[in-house]
Amino acid sequence: MNREHIEIKDLVDPSHTALLLVECQNGVIGENSSFPALAEVSKNIVPNLGKLAKAARNSKIRVIHGLAMIRDDGWGSNNNARLFGAARHSPVRQLPDTEAVEPIQEIGFDKEADILLPRFHGLSPSSGTELDALLRNEGIHTVVVCGVSLNVAIQNCVFDLINNSYQVVVPVDAVAGVPSEYGKAITENTLAVLATLTDVESLTKVWS
Repeated sequence: MNREHIEIKDLVDPSHTALLLVECQNGVIGENSSFPALAEVSKNIVPNLGKLAKAARNSKIRVIHGLAMIRDDGWGSNNNARLFGAARHSPVRQLPDTEAVEPIQEIGFDKEADILLPRFHGLSPSSGTELDALLRNEGIHTVVVCGVSLNVAIQNCVFDLINNSYQVVVPVDAVAGVPSEYGKAITENTLAVLATLTDVESLTKVWS
């Protein structure tokens, strides 16, 4: 079916949709962040992330937390990009079982329904994790992607999901990048030709 002919209410129907929150964790967009500049530009989207998570849960849509982590000894983690080096040298480390890798308070975590999807390598929750298999096993074919960052993880995630034949929806007021102007350019010139762009209000209305 041609995506252009699918109305948003059908595209994100709860029966076949999942909400993927990318790196919406304390150590990334919280007050104590490894990437302060990213946390700063993300302040505007934090309330919207909370609204989306609440609306999804109310509609029985599975909320998946794609969390970036690193072992204390760094074993198995990437060292082949400047981004990884910056993360290693940050005083805030994304260690398992620490506050840094917990979903931000505004989103919270429903232990009865939400899915934690940690990764210890790579650039996004869609590459080298169990995400694809989990979605297929549950008959999910639309993924609403939000979080950070438009610079790297969101782009990477959208590419992977599109390549794996999913419909991808991106609420433009629930994603962020650094600087904000660059994030807007990525949204308008890259994501717009791959995913269905919408906003949080439209999604919450559909899911109400």
